[in-house]
Amino acid sequence: MTSVGIYIMAALAEIAGCFAFWAWLRLGKSAGWLLPGVVSLMIFAWLLTRIDSASAGRAYAAYGGVYIVASLVWLWLAEGVRPDRWDLLGASICLLGASVILFGPRTA
Repeated sequence: MTSVGIYIMAALAEIAGCFAFWAWLRLGKSAGWLLPGVVSLMIFAWLLTRIDSASAGRAYAAYGGVYIVASLVWLWLAEGVRPDRWDLLGASICLLGASVILFGPRTA
């Protein structure tokens, strides 16, 4: 699996896990939401270890841009709020930065 695919799956797992806690604490859902939330966050953490990078910090930094884009997709699809042009511009800048971090040439 490619780094991009891993990052996308990690973003879905992180957002799902965090939303489970949001649902419990902010939407009044039952504590039964916590177990799948914790499992989802564990999957997220595991997925980030699959990134082919010699440095954890670099893998996490590149993931940040992917997470921002995935969060805006969640905003639109799950919450019914369409991202505006400023959301899209900011996400594009972040994704460009993440691409530079992830795919930039390295010297050993």
